[in-house]
Amino acid sequence: MAKVYPEISDEFAAWIAEQPMFFIATAPLDPQGHVNLSPRGYDSLRVIDPNQVAFLDLTGSGNESAAHLAENHRVTLMFCAFTGPPRILRLYGEGEVILPGSEEWEELRPRFPASMPGERQIIRILVTRVQTSCGYGVPLMEYQGQRQKLIDWAVDKGERIEAYRAEKNARSIDGLPAPGMD
Repeated sequence: MAKVYPEISDEFAAWIAEQPMFFIATAPLDPQGHVNLSPRGYDSLRVIDPNQVAFLDLTGSGNESAAHLAENHRVTLMFCAFTGPPRILRLYGEGEVILPGSEEWEELRPRFPASMPGERQIIRILVTRVQTSCGYGVPLMEYQGQRQKLIDWAVDKGERIEAYRAEKNARSIDGLPAPGMD
């Protein structure tokens, strides 16, 4: 049974911090556009306060979330319990992209690990709805650790990562511009 809460409780914040991954869902306004759902891992998400979370977003093959957020701000994060008691927790809200060099970046960046090769932006979400559901259909899985491949790829790219972002991260698959990637 789904339950709705007005904010992220201390219990939920602690549970979120224990999760090794989460999913972010965004969509363009155009009904013909593609809904995007992406997994995120690493030590990249922080609960800032009961109605705000942020995550350090690393360079990847696309930048759909940022492009969608720039257009309409709609976002949902989902966390699943793959170990322990079953639970699904969703955070609904309005997101924004925070770019390196901005005042907000300087305020939020110290909350994350000191070195994250490939970091490109922070996604901050003002949470308007917290919802839990049973999670009975989520399989039990054994956590083995984070993959190193994305970090290794970013380190190998080095200074060339900016050119990669300009080519691969500047627009969504539907042609929406992503902030700061041009």
